[in-house]
Amino acid sequence: MDVVEFVEAIDQLSAEKGIAKELLFEAVEAALVSAYKKNFSSLQNVRVDLNRQTGKIKVLSQKEVVESVDNPMEQISLRDALKISPIYSCGDLAEVEVTPKNFGRIAAQAAKQVVIQKIREAERDKIYEEFSNRESEVVTGIVQNIEQDNVFIDIGKTEAILPPSEQLNGDVYESQARMKFFVLEVKNSTKGPQVFVSRTHPGLIKRLFEAEVPEIFDGTVEIKAVSREAGQRSKIAVWSDNPDVDPVGACVGPKGMRVQAIVFELRGEKIDIVRWSPEAEIFVANALSPAKVTEVFADAEQRVARIVVPDNQLSLAIGKEGQNARLAAKLTGWKIDIKSEAQHEEGELDGES
Repeated sequence: MDVVEFVEAIDQLSAEKGIAKELLFEAVEAALVSAYKKNFSSLQNVRVDLNRQTGKIKVLSQKEVVESVDNPMEQISLRDALKISPIYSCGDLAEVEVTPKNFGRIAAQAAKQVVIQKIREAERDKIYEEFSNRESEVVTGIVQNIEQDNVFIDIGKTEAILPPSEQLNGDVYESQARMKFFVLEVKNSTKGPQVFVSRTHPGLIKRLFEAEVPEIFDGTVEIKAVSREAGQRSKIAVWSDNPDVDPVGACVGPKGMRVQAIVFELRGEKIDIVRWSPEAEIFVANALSPAKVTEVFADAEQRVARIVVPDNQLSLAIGKEGQNARLAAKLTGWKIDIKSEAQHEEGELDGES
C-alpha cells in the first residue's frame, strides 16, 4: 500500500471509527519525520508535508536565511533562499525540499504503523467512553475464564473483570455461563479500558427490579432503599404516590413471577419487599417483615427505635444470627432494639422507659 492509498484509507477510517481526519494526518506527518531522521541519519530540523488530496510527500529542511553560511545544516544563504522564493529575507526560516528518492516505501510503512496505532487508541477511547457512561448499570455477560480467582466476562466490545470480593457465593462460574453484572468501575489504563463488575453490590438488586417491574421503570413505583447481604438475603423498600398502585404487589408480580425471576438470577437469594413510609415508626415496623410488630417507640433525635413484637415473633424479627434485624437497620438507617411483649412488660415493671 502506498501513501496515496493511505489518504483514501484515512478518509474511510475517519468515517468508520469517528477519528478526526486532521489528527490522523498530523500523526502520520510526525511519524514520517521520525522515519526520515532514523533512516537517513539526519540531524536537520525538518518537517513533513503530506498533501491531503494527492498523498504526495515532501520532506522540508528548515534553515535560517543568512548573508554568509557558517553551518550548512542549519543555514542557507540569502542568495539561495531567493531562488526558492522572492519573499525571503535575512533572519527568516526557509524551507528546502530534501525528500529522498526512495522515501515512499519507508513513508508508507511508517504511515501504516501510526494509523494502526491510532485506530487502536480510538477504539480503546470509544470503549472507555461507552462503559464509563454505564457505571452503576447492569450488563449481561458470558463467563470466559478464571485466572487467579478473577473471573473474566465477555460483555460485548470488551472483557470485564469480576474480582473475588464481588463474586456471589451461590454462583458457579462455568465457561459460557450467561449472567447479569453490575458495572462497578471503569478505569482507563495503558492497556486500554478496564471494566470491573459485581454480583454482590446492592445496586444489582435495584437495577434488576427496574428491568423486571414496568411500574418502577416508568416511575409509578419508586425504590427508596436497598440493604443486602449478598447470596443470602436482601430487603428492598418501595413506595408509590398513586393510591391505586400497590408498590409491593407490583414488585412481587402475578403469582410472584417478577420477584422469582430476580431470585433465580441471584441463585436463590431471599428478597423481602417492604412498603416505605415517611413515618419512621411505620417504616421501621415494615422493615422487620416478615415479623409482625406490636409497638414502635422511636427517638428521632438519636434515630433509635425500640420494637415490641409478640413473644412467638421474637426469633423471626431478629432472624438467624441477627440477619433480619441487621438488614432492617441498614434499610432504614435506624438503630433497632427488639423486645418481646413479655420482655417489654418486664422492663416496664422494672422501671425502664
